[in-house]
Amino acid sequence: MQRTRVKICGLTRLSDIAEAVAHGADALGFVFYPPSPRALELESAVTLMAQVPAFVTKVGLFVNDSETRIREHLARLPIDLLQFHGDESGDFCSSFGCPWIKAARVGEGFDLLEFSQQYSRFPGIVGVLADACVDGFGGSGKTFDWSLVPEDLPLPLILSGGLTSSNVEEAIRIVKPWAVDVSSGVEPVGGPKGVKCAQEIQRFLAGVHHADEAN
Repeated sequence: MQRTRVKICGLTRLSDIAEAVAHGADALGFVFYPPSPRALELESAVTLMAQVPAFVTKVGLFVNDSETRIREHLARLPIDLLQFHGDESGDFCSSFGCPWIKAARVGEGFDLLEFSQQYSRFPGIVGVLADACVDGFGGSGKTFDWSLVPEDLPLPLILSGGLTSSNVEEAIRIVKPWAVDVSSGVEPVGGPKGVKCAQEIQRFLAGVHHADEAN
């Protein structure tokens, strides 16, 4: 049985980190894209990341940021993995000496295989994240056509974009990703972005486990 890994992204509260870890999240995402409502100030991130236990991956998400700012964050924070969600080149992403993943905005006519092949040539990349092609960068709650994901990508696939406890089992059955990534899907409907719901975290993780057991 393949175990689908789970990343919960856009964390802003210690209580949500505790819930995510307690229910088995493999990775936690921290947003450093200032326009995002889930973005963290550096000092807040220091406090939050200090509470993440061993063997849970700490992911720093950046969007078209400067080398200087990314290096500042790497120097202050125990980031295990960089996530690039903008138009960054492979040379740029691989220049930090840290494992990284690259997000793709998948829509009609987008070639995810070609995208993955292009970035797979650069050192340090450990996965490609498939997200919906929408205005802005991530956290939109919008899904995309999962049939656009080809088989046999050269990199492990992280499926994102509008995943919830209601559709994650179907998504895993259809796409069979290495991992799934959720942000808005574990937040209360109509609530503030970045504030997670403990019950939805639990339901989402349970859905992933059920899907794995069925495969």
